[in-house]
Amino acid sequence: MNTRRRRTALAGVGALTAGLILTSPQHAEAANLVQNPGFETAGTDDMPACWEKSGWGDNDFTFQTVADAHLGTKAMKVTLTRRTEGDRKALITESAACAPAVSVGKQYDLGLWYRTTTPDANITVFRHDATAGWQYWTDLKTLDMASAWTKATVRTPEVPAGTDRITWGVSVYGTGSATTDDYTMDQVPDVVPPAQCTGTSTQCADGSWSVLPTQNPVRSMHSVVLNNGKVLLIAGSGNSEANFNAGTFTSAVYDPAKGTYKVVPTPKDMFCAGHVQLQDGRVLVMSGNKAYPVAGGHGYEGFKDSYVFDPKTETYSRTNDLNDGHWYPSATELGNGDVISFGGLREDSTGSVTAELWSDKDKQWQPLWKVNQTWSYWGLYPAMILMQDGRLFYTGSHVFGNNIPGTGSAVYDYGANTVTQIPGLQNKDERDQSASVLLPPAQDQKVLTLGGGNIDSNPDANRLTDVIDLKQANPAYVAGPQLPQGTVDLGNGKIAETGKQGKMYVSAVLLPDGKVLETGGALHNRADPVYESSIYDPGGNTFDPVAADPQARGYHSSAFLLPDGRVMATGDNPGNGTWNHNVSIYTPPYLYKGTRPTITSVINQEWKYGDTQRITVDRPVAKAELIRPAAVTHSSDPNQRFVDLPLSVSGNNVDLNVTNNPNLAPPGWYMLFAVDANGVPSVAKWVHLTGPAALSAKAASPHVHSFADSLSGKVTGPGKKKTSQKVGPAVSGCDRHYGSVNVCVPTVFPPQVRRTAAARCGWLRQNHYGRLKVNGGDDPLGLDRDRDGTACGKGDVRR
Repeated sequence: MNTRRRRTALAGVGALTAGLILTSPQHAEAANLVQNPGFETAGTDDMPACWEKSGWGDNDFTFQTVADAHLGTKAMKVTLTRRTEGDRKALITESAACAPAVSVGKQYDLGLWYRTTTPDANITVFRHDATAGWQYWTDLKTLDMASAWTKATVRTPEVPAGTDRITWGVSVYGTGSATTDDYTMDQVPDVVPPAQCTGTSTQCADGSWSVLPTQNPVRSMHSVVLNNGKVLLIAGSGNSEANFNAGTFTSAVYDPAKGTYKVVPTPKDMFCAGHVQLQDGRVLVMSGNKAYPVAGGHGYEGFKDSYVFDPKTETYSRTNDLNDGHWYPSATELGNGDVISFGGLREDSTGSVTAELWSDKDKQWQPLWKVNQTWSYWGLYPAMILMQDGRLFYTGSHVFGNNIPGTGSAVYDYGANTVTQIPGLQNKDERDQSASVLLPPAQDQKVLTLGGGNIDSNPDANRLTDVIDLKQANPAYVAGPQLPQGTVDLGNGKIAETGKQGKMYVSAVLLPDGKVLETGGALHNRADPVYESSIYDPGGNTFDPVAADPQARGYHSSAFLLPDGRVMATGDNPGNGTWNHNVSIYTPPYLYKGTRPTITSVINQEWKYGDTQRITVDRPVAKAELIRPAAVTHSSDPNQRFVDLPLSVSGNNVDLNVTNNPNLAPPGWYMLFAVDANGVPSVAKWVHLTGPAALSAKAASPHVHSFADSLSGKVTGPGKKKTSQKVGPAVSGCDRHYGSVNVCVPTVFPPQVRRTAAARCGWLRQNHYGRLKVNGGDDPLGLDRDRDGTACGKGDVRR
């Protein structure tokens, strides 16, 4: 991982007045939006008119106007002779006189001629926000090394809302030089297919759900989309003590093309394990359930075993052990293909403070002495998202009860081994089983966190959303729009949600049109399903309510994107111990908007960082992206990301420009979508982005920006070494004095339930708990008033 980067920016110079007139001959087309594109007109501070010096970091550099031009008599040469960090670039001046005006929602083709002596050069774009001013927008294209004059072209994404001007140039971020000349910028003509509604008006507006005729044969709570388009559904014991005692551990592989399931032998109880896809397409599964809790004794226990699932053979094989047990661990792939994991419960039911590191090179978990440790307890399934500079952002989404102390979100710098608190997360202790996603595109470095509750205090789950922009120097969460409300079933049928009622157990799915589907959830601890789905638009920061999944999707449910652009939803495990085996499929509105574009060929399935990769399409497309396939459980998939692929278009041939930063797109298999101007996506093609071998000495190094470099939150280093963090046996929010272990009688009932045996027993009966044996001699909830060993009998509810 990279250590913290500090900003030492060189302020832009040479801003010009609005009355500037360029008199020297230009060499660009008449439609060109760039003023002084060939550097022929002199300006101030040794820079040509309408151009300025820019850059940041610790490096030695020169800016020169040279006579060795592509056309005319002048070109711009930027040279770095020494570099520790940062970049230097000649930019179009950030002024109304010089920076090209743009229209929101439009795209622009950028072009230039260049020669380079370094592979570390990139076309970088900044945008002027009418409210926030000038800010970094995105990197578009890595320039191949070239000793002779070479043409580079690339298309911008759609101009974001609030943007009125852009500026751009070539960033040099490695030793060597880039000489550029004859810049062009043209607005892309609108090519919008006719809007055709191929379904009902409701389907075209809200999409539709269907329930598959074949049920999921296993009680799966882990869902992984494999690089062959199939889905691995891991159950382990499926939260069934009977299965656990019998040693019946299951997984299934679902084939969406055939609609069939294959039950797969599963060597261990992977119930509530962690999992992540490795760069070779295999699935790393870490820890799981060693023991179910005992009333009055220990709680859940996590084992040290770890396995790899191979999609080709559909079998598990064992790896070396973890250093500690981790029931409910995090799992985040890093830019070099390694995996880092935090949190969970140990073999003795205490909280693990041990960070674990899987080496992609060694194909094994590293010994403890090789892994940086803060000796911090991050909780259960802490959502750790990889940032563009290699640090980790803990979003505040977690499982079971209260959040970590402090503000509830943080940036963890592995290299420096420091944790910095990040402010702004609302109701940080009521974000239990909220969802967090790195918003499309990953280059924007924005994170959305939505919903949540608290199984310990069991309030109504909330409608809160929070958004953070990690590009800011000192980022903080800001409140987003509240989640739309749907209906909730409190045991007597569906009624409208009221007041501040929202949901926990939220699923959030990145869609190929650049939006986010949120779906499923429940109002309370393993009870009271909420029927509501909506689509979040990152550009407008808005939710649009759409059709709701007709199936209850609370605890142990998942939703995830399939390669055909639909969304699959599975599971639901309410407190009464039952399981929903029905599977739902959501068809988003974009699949009712006419014929889909088709990727007719992918020239090369093996991709490397900084590549330009050609595809062909059957008609014009507006964008293309890589979406990392899901590996989701308990509302958590911190590796989910959508990586923009800027286009260079020539008819039906489209060159896709791949980021050179593995932290933006960690190595592995991705779904490649092409999307037309109506937001209609193609069916995905699979491509393999490889590293770290791709980052050879001759390849471009990552272009890392100085984002989040002036954090003001409290910073802590490694604490005192300790074995574990004490955690109560009721960490899962269940009172084990009642019923079998897979039944969850809440330690705290929902707020509308009065604190009487009659009210509590009525709620349990309404939620189909059935007969509840009292385990041991204790009756902490007062449900066995007649002391006959059975809770909520006739004698217990008499007044």
